[in-house]
Amino acid sequence: MITTNATVSQRTTATLLALAAILIWSSLAVFGATMKSMPPFLLLGVTLLLSGSVSLVRRRAWRVPLITLLVGVGGIFGYHFLYFRAFALAPAVEANLINYLWPLLIVVLSPLFLGYRLHAQHILGALLGLAGAALIVSGGRFSLQFAYLPGYLLAFGAAVTWSVYSLLTKRLPPFETDAVAAFCAVSGALSLLLYFFTGGSLVTIQALTAKDWLLLVLIGAGPMGAAFFFWDAALKRGDPRMIGSLAYLTPLLSTINLALFAGQHLNMVSLAAMGLIIGGAVLGSGNKQG
Repeated sequence: MITTNATVSQRTTATLLALAAILIWSSLAVFGATMKSMPPFLLLGVTLLLSGSVSLVRRRAWRVPLITLLVGVGGIFGYHFLYFRAFALAPAVEANLINYLWPLLIVVLSPLFLGYRLHAQHILGALLGLAGAALIVSGGRFSLQFAYLPGYLLAFGAAVTWSVYSLLTKRLPPFETDAVAAFCAVSGALSLLLYFFTGGSLVTIQALTAKDWLLLVLIGAGPMGAAFFFWDAALKRGDPRMIGSLAYLTPLLSTINLALFAGQHLNMVSLAAMGLIIGGAVLGSGNKQG
């Protein structure tokens, strides 16, 4: 009974941590609408350096094997690099939809990386979530065109990168969640280097207003900071099949945030998508072990 209670407690903790990460990530849509004029790699570099600054006071964040650091940086920087490049080469709706394959990939790749068994409820829950994400991202209207194939492939690469990183955090030799600060710091530095390498200038940075810096601090503390820490802690404690299904709440909550804070309106397609996502999350997070 002690073991059972401990397992239930650990699963509950993992669920709450995953939901915290998802809730924080959902705020990025509102921030992104406000900061859309800022070059993406400048925004990414500054916010990740801000979140990574935790590693300056928690030095143990750097006490990880090189392979762990490479996986962490590959996950955080690699994902965002592919994500932004995909949006530069393909329409936003289709790129975003392909990118949202990552929760499904976490579910279906968990047997390969971690030896979990897939049950029908996990697969069906993830597929329902994907269907809901497709509706809410596209509004029920999207079309894939061969001309944008490079962008589609980059978006798929981003989905694969984030799902593999998420699963490997449970496969690597155990490391403390503090190490995520080091992942963010290195990823932020690489992002700023890329910003300058691709023509960015100090003039843009000098032109940032006090409001811009406040928003950057909030993004660095939340969607580009705390969310990564919660996500890492959740995956280490929980079942990736369940967490992958819950992750489809991100586009749902993002849409609700945009409706509440950015003046967007919900329609019947949005409501149908909500039903699919919530149904998939409930089904995929059912208590089925093994």
